[in-house]
Amino acid sequence: MKQERMISGLLAILASGLTTFAAHAEDDTCQTIRLSDPSWTDISATNGVASAVLEALGYRPDVKMLSVPIGYQSMKNKEIDVFLGNWMPAQTAFIEDLKSADAIEVLNKNLEGAKFTLAVPDYMAEKGVKDFADLAAHADDFDMKIYGIEPGAPANANIQKMIEADDFGLGEWELVESGEQAMLAQVSRVEKEGKGIVFLAWAPHPMNEQHDIAYLSGGDDYFGPNFGGAEVYTLARKGWPESCPNAARLFSNMTFDIGMENILMGEILNGTDPKDAAEAWLKDNPAVLNAWLDGVTTLDGKPAEQAAKAALGL
Repeated sequence: MKQERMISGLLAILASGLTTFAAHAEDDTCQTIRLSDPSWTDISATNGVASAVLEALGYRPDVKMLSVPIGYQSMKNKEIDVFLGNWMPAQTAFIEDLKSADAIEVLNKNLEGAKFTLAVPDYMAEKGVKDFADLAAHADDFDMKIYGIEPGAPANANIQKMIEADDFGLGEWELVESGEQAMLAQVSRVEKEGKGIVFLAWAPHPMNEQHDIAYLSGGDDYFGPNFGGAEVYTLARKGWPESCPNAARLFSNMTFDIGMENILMGEILNGTDPKDAAEAWLKDNPAVLNAWLDGVTTLDGKPAEQAAKAALGL
């Protein structure tokens, strides 16, 4: 219920704050736009798309690699302008803090249909591990370890709370913190041996195509219902949309979908630079610019669509 109230609150902020940002030539102080990336491939993908479009309009994107806690602190300190990766309800605690400090503005909901919870290889599901409550009975198969992502991530904190509460009989288990790439490399190694592993999984992500995985039910108290069903929001630091309304209008228009992010993330994981992957995708899907550039101009106030298509070679 608390998470539902928080999401309702976010939607209220979005509804009240998304006034039509007037499009006009912006001050040079708006040219550099500082974006946060917690080293998640999905946010690298969306930052890549945003960077490609921003550069085409005359802006200078500056993507800073920061963990989630440091990224949000940097937003409070006015050192970060925009964050495209506010996963809800997983980041509820951070949002409560930011709202209390009056440090953020919600620009839009940029992704629906996401999910984020624990998963196992499908052969472990066939052995009967289909729910969080099934893990303890198969402790030896999993070496009593749960593999998470980078230290400080809210999802890791949820796992640690679950262990400390001895929920599902997991009080003796260990959280292994690493990072997205390291975690998935471990999944690949374990799968080759046909052994058990329980790890954080989410969509969008090419892991859903590269691995045969089963999402576990029963984790609603820690990850939310519907297998950690999530929505992702775009946040701006307080006051930035009013100072840079044209760029804010672009971010308020910019939405993504699961299929798009899966494609971009796959390219990035194969070694393609995020902005290069984004530019290639935009050349194949130029129609998305129609909605994204509605009411938007270049930095110096010229028509956005013409400039963007010329810069991107469309």
